[in-house]
Amino acid sequence: MQRKSWKKPALIVAVLVAVAMVTSFCRSRETAPAHGNGAPAAVPIRVAAAHRGDLDLTLKVIGRAEAYSTVNVQARVSGQLQELLFKPGGHVKQGDTIIRIDPSLLQAQLDQALGNLAKDEAQLVNAQAVLKRYSLLIGKGYVSQSDYDTYKANEGLYLASVKADKAAVELARTELSYAQIQAPFDGIAGAPLVYPGAQVTANDTSIVVLNQIHPIHITFSIPETGLAGTQASMARGTVPVTATLPGTKLPPMQAELDFINNAVDITTSTIQLKARYDNHDDHLTPGQFVEVVLPTTRLTNVVTVPVVALQNSPLGSFVFVVNADDTVQQRMVSAGPSSNGQIVIEKGLSGDERVVTDGQLLLVDGARVRIVTGNG
Repeated sequence: MQRKSWKKPALIVAVLVAVAMVTSFCRSRETAPAHGNGAPAAVPIRVAAAHRGDLDLTLKVIGRAEAYSTVNVQARVSGQLQELLFKPGGHVKQGDTIIRIDPSLLQAQLDQALGNLAKDEAQLVNAQAVLKRYSLLIGKGYVSQSDYDTYKANEGLYLASVKADKAAVELARTELSYAQIQAPFDGIAGAPLVYPGAQVTANDTSIVVLNQIHPIHITFSIPETGLAGTQASMARGTVPVTATLPGTKLPPMQAELDFINNAVDITTSTIQLKARYDNHDDHLTPGQFVEVVLPTTRLTNVVTVPVVALQNSPLGSFVFVVNADDTVQQRMVSAGPSSNGQIVIEKGLSGDERVVTDGQLLLVDGARVRIVTGNG
């Protein structure tokens, strides 16, 4: 009797479980979505068209802003620094006077040269007058030939002295002009390296460093494998370069490639390139890091789809192609390189299909779909 006592409760439990399973199945059938004649509802998806055409492959690297040109300003004459006419860290205009050297000594040297010139010019006039008088007398025999030759030589000596004096005046005047130093280009001045009152030596003492940043260079390096494609792009015309400042909300800056170095760095197998950016907005300062996007190779007549359309399985890559009857076909494809959100499909698509870009997780081969547009 004790051995049979457990059978009855077990039978009751089994019956209750069976009833629960039947009830759950019925409810799931009642609440299951239906489409048409009891068919599953269409899966909402988003689609994009496959495209046949050209695709520019791009390379993303890190670059650095670099002054278009840098000048270490030095005086061309020795003297005492009199005045700095620029604001450290401020903009300077081409041709503006930014530095003054004390001109007193230079002005005195110019005055001395002018005095020597005036003296020799007066002596030259006198020598020419004497020579003219003796030219009339020598024909009458009143003056010896040797005396005449002496006066003629004196005229030549004074004439040479006047020419030398004029050169000395020009030199003194030029050196005096060097007492005022002008900015060679529009740029930004650094901190002064010497201050008023200091003695500066010609072509030796550095006074300030000027950086030209309008335009500015963006310097970066690419692998040597991308050199041939970049050179081909440059041969076709302007090569656009996009630069972005990381960590900012500034829009991408559009620059133009204008320099390819003449040698590959054998230690890194890279080659240096430079892009020119107008920088009128002063977004870039020399030394800043930037993210650079450079087109390297143009693929012609290739089929591309959005990268998000490509799916992977143990059998390989595939996309879902939308048929005319609003069903999908799982199409195996061979994928190639990608760029700017587009990927090349080397095999499997002809370029006139519609592919699913959102909703693939709910799809199987042959599933019915509903295309969603906009935010719906």
